[in-house]
Amino acid sequence: MDLNDTPEQAEYRAKVRAWLDENKGEAPVLQGEGALTDPDEITAAHRKWQAKLAEGGLAGATWPKEYGGQGVGPIESVIISQELQRAGVPNIFDVIGVGMLGPTIIAHGTEEQKERYLGPMLTGDEVWCQMFSEPAAGSDLAAVQTKAVQQDDGSWKINGQKVWTTNAQYAAYGLMLARTSPDAHKHKGMTMFIIPMDAEGVTIRGLRQISGEAEFNEVFLDDVVLDADSVVGGVDNGWGTGLTTLMFERLTIGVGSSSFGYRGVRFAEALGHARRIHAQAVGTGAIGLQALHVVGSDVDEAFAAQLEAGIQRGAVLVAVARVGFADFDTEIGMVGLVFQNDVDDAGDGVGTVLGRRAVAQH
Repeated sequence: MDLNDTPEQAEYRAKVRAWLDENKGEAPVLQGEGALTDPDEITAAHRKWQAKLAEGGLAGATWPKEYGGQGVGPIESVIISQELQRAGVPNIFDVIGVGMLGPTIIAHGTEEQKERYLGPMLTGDEVWCQMFSEPAAGSDLAAVQTKAVQQDDGSWKINGQKVWTTNAQYAAYGLMLARTSPDAHKHKGMTMFIIPMDAEGVTIRGLRQISGEAEFNEVFLDDVVLDADSVVGGVDNGWGTGLTTLMFERLTIGVGSSSFGYRGVRFAEALGHARRIHAQAVGTGAIGLQALHVVGSDVDEAFAAQLEAGIQRGAVLVAVARVGFADFDTEIGMVGLVFQNDVDDAGDGVGTVLGRRAVAQH
């Protein structure tokens, strides 16, 4: 059994590597010697680099071509992440927008929304934030209390609070869950909205960490008025739309990071230092990642077919690196979830043995 790149994957990897070798001099230095230190300068340089990656087809590569992507499969996305790490350059700045919110708009948005928002999102000209969590709605997302009341002219008036909102201080727009039918079952009375972060009534406050940094924010919404066409996925269908975002979130965090992928050195080092209690998780995760190559091509074809057909009924993870849809074959979906759990366990094992920083560095 050959677990190396297929000829097609090897060709794609060579193409990505050549582009990065030619253009990596334009990448900002964010860590180590010569790293930028001014926060505003870091943000500006990182967004400029995202635009360069988009120009080279390395940002949002799995997006359909008509929306600025390359129409490639998730295996190619993994290759991009690995080659970015090899080149020692950062990934895109707006991982949340491109990795999670853009795909949600592609899946559930109107053509007008796709045309207006996806292009500037891909290039980093407009940063996005995810506005789900609230003081009383974290792990229980269906407990969202932010209210959206429709007005006589079809617009919506929003009142509430969001918290732990990453990149809100940079964002032009947010994708927000709000309760539109308070008397309905809690999973059925929510709606997804696009909200301009500079709208009247939006207040953003940084949450200062012990390090002095404010990576997260709380956002207050006081009588914020949104147009009728700001709804994504239909009124009272926010739960289904939000699940799509959450599935892409899990995919983005696991696969989209530059540290993802099977690399023998990392797993061998972890196994060499592991106690028996962690060794099984690390080894099982390595097997799961290797199995990804075996099942990859078939699921990639199914993934592409579903996107082409426009079937958007709630994303589920398939074979770790793939997003499929609810009418996928059940057995394939279950295999994917098992693999994902293996990888999660492996990450925990490697992190415990070598330290979390080592996971990111390998």
